[in-house]
Amino acid sequence: MGLFILRRVGVMLLTALCLTFIVFLLTNLEPNLEKLAKNQANNRMSDEQVVTWLDSRGYLDPMPIKYARWLGLAPAFTREEGGEVVFSRCATPGVDPADAPSFCGVLQGSWGFSTVFKADVLAILAERGWQTAKLMFFVMLVMVPGALILGVLAGMKEGSKLDRSLSTVSIATTATPEYVSGVIFIAVFASSAVGLRWFKGTATSAMENITFENFTLPVLTIALYGMGYIARMTRASMTEVMTAQYIRTARLKGVAFKTIVLRHALRNALIAPFTVIMLQFPWLLNGVVIVETLFNYKGFGWTLVQAAGNNDIDLLLGVSIISVVVVLVTQLISDIGYVFLNPRIRMA
Repeated sequence: MGLFILRRVGVMLLTALCLTFIVFLLTNLEPNLEKLAKNQANNRMSDEQVVTWLDSRGYLDPMPIKYARWLGLAPAFTREEGGEVVFSRCATPGVDPADAPSFCGVLQGSWGFSTVFKADVLAILAERGWQTAKLMFFVMLVMVPGALILGVLAGMKEGSKLDRSLSTVSIATTATPEYVSGVIFIAVFASSAVGLRWFKGTATSAMENITFENFTLPVLTIALYGMGYIARMTRASMTEVMTAQYIRTARLKGVAFKTIVLRHALRNALIAPFTVIMLQFPWLLNGVVIVETLFNYKGFGWTLVQAAGNNDIDLLLGVSIISVVVVLVTQLISDIGYVFLNPRIRMA
């Protein structure tokens, strides 16, 4: 198991390097840099002035060198005039460029400065990420138990009325995207004109104080979409397990149906859904982009929209790192959990 984890971590680090380099390359393409120069300096800059501005800040250096600087493996770009350092990429606002450190990359904990929020990128991501973590926690709390119950109930008696009803509900929730279900929920449960006014149509106040009234709709909007998919996977797995030879033998021996399900079928039936559940975490990072924007909840997804819309390169790169790390870590946990749950894999 130890060798398996080390091998997976090595692959994970290599994948992270490749993915972050691709994102770095895309965000540092010429059109993005030109837009950055005009946003930071002057919208009426000529092409020559844009090139001069970018060159004086190291943006036109070769891509591998810029990537190494961003990681913190190479000294940061500096510009000297008259023998004195007048510009350093490591100099934060208020710091003399001559006193700035030589290395300031991701490895040193310096993730850059947001041009939109005028603050340190790492501090922004910590604050916004915490808000999204709270949202994801409640989503998983609703989605996973609900989906497993639906899937197990449907899979226990394949082809029954209960199976068909629950399968229809699962397909309907998965087939309805978040931006549709979110709008419907707001219209039905929050609208002051025609709705029931049970909940609030915005989750802005939930950032300070989570209540049943302001957090129910965003949680339900995300949870229902993922619930159907997990339920379908659980149902398929449960159906397969219930037709296995050892289940038939247990029935012939007169073991109670409840005991067969809880002691013999459930663990094997949860192997496939476990992988799907872990894959929901990276999916949630994409799902929250829509829901957080719809309910004006200023978390990770809302920050990504702001960074992309305003060409905030450092913030975009920071968001990308978090996304890559979440995807790879959840994949690693999924692989380890699958090996733990499946004895045949452990023996191989």
